[in-house]
Amino acid sequence: MGHVKLHIPGPVEVSAKTFAAFCQPMIGHRGQGFKDLCAKMQPQLQTLLATKQLVYLSTSSAWGVMEGSLRNLVAKKVLNCMCGAFSDKWLDVSKRCGKDAEGLQVPWGSPIRAEAIDKKLATGQFDALTLIHNETSTGTMSPLPEIAALKQKYPDVMFIIDAVSSMTATPLAFDALGIDVLLAGTQKAFALPPGLTVFTASPAALAKAATAKDRGYYFDFVEFQKNAQESMTPSTPSISHVYALSSKLDEFFAEGLENRYARHRRTNAMVRNWATGHGFTLFPEPGYESLTLTCVNNGAKPGGRTVDVAKLQKSMKEQGILIDGGYGKIKGTTFRISNMGDETEASMTPVIAALDQALAKL
Repeated sequence: MGHVKLHIPGPVEVSAKTFAAFCQPMIGHRGQGFKDLCAKMQPQLQTLLATKQLVYLSTSSAWGVMEGSLRNLVAKKVLNCMCGAFSDKWLDVSKRCGKDAEGLQVPWGSPIRAEAIDKKLATGQFDALTLIHNETSTGTMSPLPEIAALKQKYPDVMFIIDAVSSMTATPLAFDALGIDVLLAGTQKAFALPPGLTVFTASPAALAKAATAKDRGYYFDFVEFQKNAQESMTPSTPSISHVYALSSKLDEFFAEGLENRYARHRRTNAMVRNWATGHGFTLFPEPGYESLTLTCVNNGAKPGGRTVDVAKLQKSMKEQGILIDGGYGKIKGTTFRISNMGDETEASMTPVIAALDQALAKL
């Protein structure tokens, strides 16, 4: 079989143009060429995240910066907001880092709501919280602006936001939100190979990090800030990823950010409409569906059509397309189809046609 196109929640398909950028000649990471590359990207990254803060590049999966956030910013107790497999994992990671942690658990498919966070923070026990904006295991997007508004009420609580599968696909205005950390791996909506994380931190987060005696080195926010001021990274980065990110940012701004966001809404609607048009229901609570992937109900909740997911995946793969058969405890009772990254209406049309053909065989 030839190339199988990825429509799983990540990694996603990477274009030939991006791979070509990835393969540019190597340069020294302390040389002027690298500094110039970072300096060129910095205003683009700041515009992308609507921030005056410096934006950092970490050669790691997003979990590296997620763990680093705990080590830099949790001194008292962290509230881990849990609504799916990946947000649930935050509690385990917090405890493994030796942090006092408590989970705010809601049913999978439900969003995290500001009122629930408010009740927890009102106890005064917490100095940080973690939230996954777009929970890929369930295809659920929590209402970040309403949650971020709580920062005004609890200014000393660090708001750590994972936007791994939403950054670049929907507006994320860091300064206006008033949150403390915003991070994303590049293997999802950025449509880059895995291995690089983009993140930024508030002045309050940097000040608090400076007081943390056990924050380590590799993910030390103070080191990231100091190096970013010189258009560098604290340690040797994946220079190939940085080249590719630069190419990708140029694409984003050539398309226009608003056009990019609108394109993701349109391609997402294509998949949702296919699902509901064939009698399926969607797994997330209505009104909180992801814009970058669709989690289709296949028996996990009452109502709607069911199929043999393994057979659906097999038929799709035979047509050169890989979709996901559900994750964790809802594997098989859901399936997921990604529309994030470089996907357009033209590129999603064959996916919809393949789904129709696969469904007809079941």
